[in-house]
Amino acid sequence: MISPEKIAQIRELMAAASVFEDDLEESYILGGGPGGQKTNKTSNVVRLAHEPSGFMVRCGETRSRETNRWLARRALAELILQREQGRKSAEQQAREKRRRQKRRRSRRQRERMLDDKHAHAEKKAARRKVGLDESTRF
Repeated sequence: MISPEKIAQIRELMAAASVFEDDLEESYILGGGPGGQKTNKTSNVVRLAHEPSGFMVRCGETRSRETNRWLARRALAELILQREQGRKSAEQQAREKRRRQKRRRSRRQRERMLDDKHAHAEKKAARRKVGLDESTRF
């Protein structure tokens, strides 16, 4: 259950985004995923449509329909504020960061990385004791 303080914060966020209850079309969808029988047999996923902006949000984060209702309202208000202010959400930034990390390196980056590795290996080889060869190393 969401606390009254959290509900007040969500209402303030909705007011800042000019989202009014009269503009929302709310429907419930059959849930799925982890959560067992409670999730799979009940309509606990909330779908909110905001007519003036044309945005639609689905929320099924928890097993509770009431909690999902408030989380969907918060997500919708944040989405509208993002579009108005041109900012990217933390979730979108994290998604882009993962995409950049998974991206393949260019040929120049690979060559530079390998050159750095070879230079490091040479530096370590220079630190070995004098007179020891590979067969006597421990």
